Amino acid sequence: MNISRLLSSLRRYDFSFFGISTVIFLIGVINLYSATHATEQVELNTLFKAQIGWYILSLVVGISISFIQPKNFYRAAYFFYLGNILLLVLTLVMGQMGMGARRWLAFGVLKFQPSEFMKIFMVLALARFFAKENPDRELGLKDLIIPSLFAFVPGLLIIAQPDLGTGMLIMLVCFSVCFYRKLKMKTLMILTIIGLLSAGAMYKFALKDYQKKRITTFLDPETDVKGSGYNAIQSKIAIGSGQFFGKGFKKSSQASFNYLPENHTDFAFSVFNEEHGFFGALLLISLYMILFYRFLWLASNVTRIFESVVAVGLMSILFWHTFVNMGMVMGILPIVGLPLPYVSYGGSSLLTFGVACGIVTSISNARNLF
Repeated sequence: MNISRLLSSLRRYDFSFFGISTVIFLIGVINLYSATHATEQVELNTLFKAQIGWYILSLVVGISISFIQPKNFYRAAYFFYLGNILLLVLTLVMGQMGMGARRWLAFGVLKFQPSEFMKIFMVLALARFFAKENPDRELGLKDLIIPSLFAFVPGLLIIAQPDLGTGMLIMLVCFSVCFYRKLKMKTLMILTIIGLLSAGAMYKFALKDYQKKRITTFLDPETDVKGSGYNAIQSKIAIGSGQFFGKGFKKSSQASFNYLPENHTDFAFSVFNEEHGFFGALLLISLYMILFYRFLWLASNVTRIFESVVAVGLMSILFWHTFVNMGMVMGILPIVGLPLPYVSYGGSSLLTFGVACGIVTSISNARNLF
């Protein structure tokens, strides 16, 4: 009886989120091996093994989370959010320095980035807020005051680390959720104006010199070919040299001769384009589109506002990561440190995406499993 019940549960279990993400991960880890195989640095040669270990951990965590009923996420949303705010404050006070930023907390052998998990906890907090308010009307500016605070508080703490990319992503995810909950056209226009003015003020008063230089070299990389514009130029060379079908596996000259720095993290998509060309990039983008579609399908097929907002919010995390990373390596967006989901190397980001897939799988399973 127990075996038959288990088989029945497995037939009703939604494997789609983990299935699609695993296919993308396999493409990513093969690309990671190709990007680092020729380097003389031993620690880089073994990155693909660490990536596999992190992904297995993310699967274990994600699948475990998928068996938690969604009502428990609702109950714990504010607790997780406030707890992560505390971790962000601790990061600024006692976090570990790395590459000029204070982004990591270490407890013994455990080292992680609280900013990564803030993305998910903010979505849960926003979803609980909108579920409680349950607005049937279009949202005006007054309706956005509290939701905006959910994003601005952690966003400013993250930008102060400094991590402009993740801080801006927090804001984009919040906007995506609010947009999904329906904004008045007047509100949308006012927010656009406020956003443009804020961007100008931030550029003038808040950004550090190296961050400003990223923007100016984005507009014209040729102004600093050997400096801040170097990565952008080399990335576009890699993408362009891939042409339609690419040069082939392990044949990226930009990676092999180390012309393209950070080719295992920020610029992993550039290496993939060089080796697999436009055809390979189209295939990878199609897989991301299928994954995004599953999130949106789930959001439109659940009955509770909380679950619907969570699905859209978590999808927007993956979407903005993908859009910004691909945009920056192609030269249509400034360079910021956002990884390409499942393709760029990074343990904390893999855990974040694993937790996201676990939560939406839980929501999907709740329709016919719990």
